[in-house]
Amino acid sequence: MSLESGSYNATVLDHFRNPRNAGELPNANAVGEERNPVCGDHMRLMLRIEDGVITAARFLTKGCGAAIATSSIATEMLQGRRVSEARTLQREDFVEAVGGLPPSKVHCSVLAAGALRKALHLYESQGRTDADQCTS
Repeated sequence: MSLESGSYNATVLDHFRNPRNAGELPNANAVGEERNPVCGDHMRLMLRIEDGVITAARFLTKGCGAAIATSSIATEMLQGRRVSEARTLQREDFVEAVGGLPPSKVHCSVLAAGALRKALHLYESQGRTDADQCTS
């Protein structure tokens, strides 16, 4: 995979070349996957949620540099947030966090937003909520 550095800003290039939180997350309790059928990009977002707070976020993404960069920044944005706050994040938030994307690559941010929605849906479908407290 390569990026034409002339069309991407320094933040996108940094997150592509040095992705944060890439890899599997042992004991994830919320996982969401999103695919783009047009370009073939795929993201798996894994979250560890404790007491309604996202304590860890990791990702595995196969795709272009913009998809990897927005996946990376998404994990940084999610860690430490309450589930209720994370639920409000939209693809535009991820695009803004990387300092923007070329118009032809904005669709890459949909992976992070879609995977997040699916992960939170899974978490909530297991009967968990933002108000959950540890019982141990």
